[in-house]
Amino acid sequence: MEEASQRASAERTPRVPLDERVRLQRLASLKLSRSRVEDQLSKAVRPAHRQMLMKALQAIEEEADEISQSHTPTKDTT
Repeated sequence: MEEASQRASAERTPRVPLDERVRLQRLASLKLSRSRVEDQLSKAVRPAHRQMLMKALQAIEEEADEISQSHTPTKDTT
């Protein structure tokens, strides 16, 4: 009975292509990294450290933008 329930649940859940799952996982990872860097930045005192964190934050945002822009939703015409 439990197996049938799991099978029914899996059938209702849309299958996400591997490349889309990887993209979404990378965006989630970047979001977490951004949060950590922002936290460190709020506590940083030394100018050199703050500058390094600002560069890291910029790099994270640029990568997230690239990943978001490279995503082109595909329509299934089957």
